[in-house]
Amino acid sequence: MMRNLQLLPGAIDEISSSISKTGILTVSDRYGLMAAALDETLGDRDRQTVNRILRAVGRGKIKVTL
Repeated sequence: MMRNLQLLPGAIDEISSSISKTGILTVSDRYGLMAAALDETLGDRDRQTVNRILRAVGRGKIKVTL
């Protein structure tokens, strides 16, 4: 059963800001990114931000907490 995930307005900017300050991607941040990835109405700017965050995680520039 798939649950309906809804991204809060401004969530991507908040996640990006938090990561910039701490260098850490939290569990709640990951849920926000998952909701963003599934949001078909996400704007280009927010989608680019999500992609930039994911690339930085892949390169090891952002730590991921458990």
